[in-house]
Amino acid sequence: MPASAAAENSEQAATRFARDQLKAIVERIEKLEEEKKAISDDIRDVYGEAKGNGFDVKALRQIIRLRKIEPTEREEQDAILETYMHALGMLKA
Repeated sequence: MPASAAAENSEQAATRFARDQLKAIVERIEKLEEEKKAISDDIRDVYGEAKGNGFDVKALRQIIRLRKIEPTEREEQDAILETYMHALGMLKA
């Protein structure tokens, strides 16, 4: 086999490998996107259940968001918010 043919075969193999790798990555992302949609649907269903049981969904979403924040960071955010609200006359001294 001449050197140019061997180089061409090597290049074709590399191209095939890259194409297969790209296809595998795209398929993995698509699978994860499907799983993410299913999870989002499940979360929406749980919020719907909570609303059906009389809970305020807006408050639940805020609680979920706050529980993700470290307590010290949340206290710091609350202090800043209180300072701003006081400066805007939204809180009585």
